[in-house]
Amino acid sequence: MIVSVSPPPPRTAFVDARRWPDVATLPKVSALRTAATERTVRRALGRLPLHVRLGGGQPIGLGGPLMEVRDPRAFFRRIAADGLVGFGESYMAGEWDARDLVGVLTVLTEQSGRRVPVPLQRLRGPWALGKAAARGDVRPHDDLPNELFELFLDDTLSYSSALFRGFPGEQHLLAAAQLRKIDRLLDMAEVTSGTQLLEIGTGWGELAIRAAQRGARVLTVTRSREQQELARLRVRAAGLEDRVTVLLRDYRKVLGRFDAIVSVEMIEAMGAEQWPDYFMTLDRLLAPSGRVALQAVTVPHDRLLASRNNFTWIQKYIVPCGLLPSTEAIEQIVTGCTGLRRAGRDGFGAHYAETLRLWRERFAARAAEVEALGFDGTFRRMWTFHLSHLEAGFRAGALDVQQLLLVKDQDLGTG
Repeated sequence: MIVSVSPPPPRTAFVDARRWPDVATLPKVSALRTAATERTVRRALGRLPLHVRLGGGQPIGLGGPLMEVRDPRAFFRRIAADGLVGFGESYMAGEWDARDLVGVLTVLTEQSGRRVPVPLQRLRGPWALGKAAARGDVRPHDDLPNELFELFLDDTLSYSSALFRGFPGEQHLLAAAQLRKIDRLLDMAEVTSGTQLLEIGTGWGELAIRAAQRGARVLTVTRSREQQELARLRVRAAGLEDRVTVLLRDYRKVLGRFDAIVSVEMIEAMGAEQWPDYFMTLDRLLAPSGRVALQAVTVPHDRLLASRNNFTWIQKYIVPCGLLPSTEAIEQIVTGCTGLRRAGRDGFGAHYAETLRLWRERFAARAAEVEALGFDGTFRRMWTFHLSHLEAGFRAGALDVQQLLLVKDQDLGTG
C-alpha cells in the first residue's frame, strides 16, 4: 500500500539562515516531547478566550482574537524545545500570525498563572521563560542605527513612555506627550536655572535640551557613539552647546557631585547584578539635598523572582542583559546599599501601552522605508512582535512604568 504523506505547509516568509539561524532551522527535540507539548498546549488554548486555528482546521478556544497557526508541526516543536523563545521565533518564521497580535498576546498574558496548566506556564506572557543559546548575527538593541528609530519615533526621538492628557493617544500629539513626561521628571528633580544636572542615558538628547532650556547645566552620558553624535548635533541646532556636554562614558566613571540626577529607562538593560552599583553610583554622585528622578519599567515582584534566572526571547533578540526590576527590588537595594530613600512614586502603565501602539502603527506604516535601510522581513516581524508583546504586557497589567523620586536619607521630610 502506498501511503501519501502531505508535506508541511510552506513558510510564509523567506528567512536568511545566515542572519537568523535559529529562526530558519527548527530545533532538535524528541517526537515524544513535541507530542506531549502539543497535547498540553492544545488543551490550554481550548480554555482561553481566543480562537486558534491550527493548520486551517476548525478553531479551538472560547472565542476572541483569532490566532492562525499555519504550520502546527513547527509551532509545537519550537515550543517543546524553547518555550516562549520558540514561540517568538515561530512568529518570526511566519509559522503563526494574528490580525490582532496585541489582542492575542494580551489574552495569553492575562491568563498567565490563572487557568493555564503548570506545563504551559513556560509561555507566561511577554516575560515568559525559555531555554536556548543565543547565536547568529542578531544586532543588539543598542547597536541599531539612528535612522531606524527616526522612522517610528516622534520628533523628540524619545524612546520611552510618553504621558498623555487623555486616551486614546494620537500620533500628532505624541511629541507633546513626550515633552510632558520629560517636564514632569525635571519638575520632580527640581531642575531650574543654575542646576547642575547629570543625565544617565542620553538617548538622542531631548531631555538634556529641555533641561538646558530651563537654565540648567547638563552633563549627559551614553554608551552609544551613534546616539552621542546625533545628540550633539541636536544640542548644537538648539544653540545649547554651552550648557550641555554629551560624553561617551560608562556612568560609573563619572566624577563630581550634582544637584539633580535623571535617568530614563536605563535600569532595565543592566541585569540584576548591576543594580546595586547603579544605585550606589547615584548616591555617590548626588550632592547633599539633591534629588534623583528615575523612570523605570517594572514587573510585580513574584514575576521578577520567577524569571530572573531564566533566558527569554527579549534577551536573545532585543536586550541581551535585560531584566525588569520590581519596585520591591528597587526598594531593597536602595535601602540596603545606599543613603538614599524613596520620596515619591507615580505609575502610568496605561500611557506606555498607548505609546507602544503609536510606535507599532508608525513602524508598520513605514515598512518599505525599514526595508530600504537593509532590515529584512524577519527583522520586521521580530520588531513587530517586540512592540506588540510589550504593549500586551502593559494592557494586561503585567508591566508598569513608574517615575521614582530618591533623596538623601537625611533630607526626607524637609520638603
